[in-house]
Amino acid sequence: MVNRLNRLVLAALFLLSAGLAEKHDKQHNDAFIPGQGDEARIAKEVRHQLLLLPYYGVFDDLAFRVEGSTVTLMGAVVKPVLKSDAEGVVKHIEGVTQVNNEIEVLPPSPMDDRIRFAVYKAIYGDPALSVRYAYRAIPSIHIIVKNGHVMLEGVVANQTDKDLVNIRANGVSGVFSVANNLQVEAK
Repeated sequence: MVNRLNRLVLAALFLLSAGLAEKHDKQHNDAFIPGQGDEARIAKEVRHQLLLLPYYGVFDDLAFRVEGSTVTLMGAVVKPVLKSDAEGVVKHIEGVTQVNNEIEVLPPSPMDDRIRFAVYKAIYGDPALSVRYAYRAIPSIHIIVKNGHVMLEGVVANQTDKDLVNIRANGVSGVFSVANNLQVEAK
């Protein structure tokens, strides 16, 4: 029953992602953004496999680029095992002949851990934001922290939510800067 529920949630996430805006960087396809051109089947499968990774969470950003039969993995993760797991599942996708793993493993830091949880609480603890974003299998707002600098990645429903997320993240003590790379869904 739980496995079936997980599959239904992932299917719903995939259907929702079909209407999302493209990233500002055409070479950076988030796991939530549909692929382009002839590589669409490979991109769809890569996205699916990345979303199924057991350690993929709100503090990680996985992205990819497909060029022919070569997949380049990008982003940043907290746990080194997620980097190797991502490469492992993509290597086994039919039609993929090469995987370039450019995923950055973030350095361990108690200060960054404190900031991660504080920013998470500020964003997902906000009543206006939690209703839309907190109750998903994989939240659509990802919080990447490196040396006190916060980068927000993912997708939000509207510009107001993007601005509110930015305000909440900037209000956290100890944050040096916030790069708000959230994309607004296409209407």
